Amino acid sequence: MDVVHHKILAMFSHFDHVLISVDDALRTVFSQQHSSRPNPGKTQRDLPLSAEEKKRSAALMRVNHVGEVCAQALYCSQALATHNPKLVAQFKQARIEENDHLAWTHERLNELGSHTSYLNPLWYAGAFALGFAVGKIGKDSVSLGFVMETEKQVEAHLASHLERLPLADTASRAIVEEMARDEAKHSREALQAGGVDLPAPFKLLMTLSAKVMTTLAHRI
Repeated sequence: MDVVHHKILAMFSHFDHVLISVDDALRTVFSQQHSSRPNPGKTQRDLPLSAEEKKRSAALMRVNHVGEVCAQALYCSQALATHNPKLVAQFKQARIEENDHLAWTHERLNELGSHTSYLNPLWYAGAFALGFAVGKIGKDSVSLGFVMETEKQVEAHLASHLERLPLADTASRAIVEEMARDEAKHSREALQAGGVDLPAPFKLLMTLSAKVMTTLAHRI
């Protein structure tokens, strides 16, 4: 099936791939996503949450949803930038799993009576530009290193959310725990595919950028 898929992709022009990327962006930002796996939050028994707890959970899950919007943009742009068909397939599979996260967090926000970030188009555009630049300027090993560092930072970010989510919000906690397992898997896969450690200044820049994003997404 992968061989057939690669042959089909090879038939597309660069402009075709650009149009596909635009379609992906519109679907990610403006459509309700559907997951390929069951929502782990649905396996939990609903417990009553106070208004303040709902507000706190919604803010944190909105940040997580923004992270998944950015993940879609990064993997899409890096797949567009590379000429390695194996990496294209790896990025595509990671996108499918990240899309599950996108659907789960969106669904949980609806259940909490809240909304996704109003700045999602901006987050997607920025993440796409960054992912494409890294993919084009650096080698595939650098692009994979970027994935490694991104996923490591997301893992730390999710761990902090598990500490801040209300204990009664078992649905959100189950979603975040499953997300964390997937992010760790993506980081390992990037390392195994040849990812390299990024320079400390670049890691710091990524951390500062993530801080700005999470702070704004928490409120808007």
